[in-house]
Amino acid sequence: MAERKENERVEQRRDLLAWFDLQQRDLPWRRSRDPYRVWVSEIMLQQTRVETARPYFERFIRAFPSVEDLASAEVEAVLSQWSGLGYYQRARRLHAAARQIVAGSARFPASVEEWLQLPGVGPYTAAAIASIVLGVPEPAIDGNVMRVVGRLLALEEDPRKTSGHRAIQSEARHLLDLQRPGDSNQALMEIGATICLPRRPRCSLCPLEPGCGAAAAGDPELYPVAGRRPPVSRHFRQVAVVESRGRVLLFRRPGNSPRMAGLWEFPWMDGRARGKLESALGQRYGGRWKIGSTRGRVRHSVTNRSFQIEVFEASSSFESEVAEGPEAGWFSSSDLTGLPVTGLVGKVLKLLED
Repeated sequence: MAERKENERVEQRRDLLAWFDLQQRDLPWRRSRDPYRVWVSEIMLQQTRVETARPYFERFIRAFPSVEDLASAEVEAVLSQWSGLGYYQRARRLHAAARQIVAGSARFPASVEEWLQLPGVGPYTAAAIASIVLGVPEPAIDGNVMRVVGRLLALEEDPRKTSGHRAIQSEARHLLDLQRPGDSNQALMEIGATICLPRRPRCSLCPLEPGCGAAAAGDPELYPVAGRRPPVSRHFRQVAVVESRGRVLLFRRPGNSPRMAGLWEFPWMDGRARGKLESALGQRYGGRWKIGSTRGRVRHSVTNRSFQIEVFEASSSFESEVAEGPEAGWFSSSDLTGLPVTGLVGKVLKLLED
């Protein structure tokens, strides 16, 4: 029985790599095994789809072609290149890690354990980088791999719980080709992203389909059995747009803000009480505010929070010139190109253009 199982795994490893060699997407970070490029890509791909990350990666590498360039840059310049990608702590930690690497004679980590010492690098990211760059046979378990391997096993428990995760990690380790562990990991991720989808998986195209327990059961979507996701919380937010001479008024979040620290944004308040918006903005941002007509609404999501944003025209006056303040300023559309702004800024500006 054990010998037959191992023979099946040998075939799976072979089929997996053969499929990957023919079907892998042409992604800019796959064109070399340069540790810097692989590392930047893996940080960007945390909680971000490949299609979204690709242009940001290319722009980021043009701006900071080496770890030394990244380490010597100011954090605001790094945030500017990250602007719109979201989850900005990733950029801050990437920058801090670059400085840590350069401080250590610009030597990149040489093991999974060393990668884990860098800010922003967790078990999945460390395993992915080490397997791709160093050839370390360590399974990289992300959401896609959990789904692929969980279905392969027809796993009837939550893969995020200890026993379920151990089962997936063990099977994923068996699927690694010791000569090409990085390609094995990427192949599993690729299958999860392009074939073994959460809904309507394309089983007939999957190289693992012959030995897949979920496919044999007839309803792959039932596997792996997942725990309950946290409910999406819905919020209402009001945004004030002050325009003057082709420029808009933005404020910068404090550096110690728990979310999106240091990024520029339109002035806003939570809630629906339009009558209280003027005084609330005055208390938060200073000055005197007058709210005008509604320009429309946009939707914006952050993790499990969904925002309905109502955008108002507004005017404001301050005792001193706002543009001279360290946390507020007037910006034209060309100024925004190099400014670290929140993703919501782009959505509001597009609404104003329509």
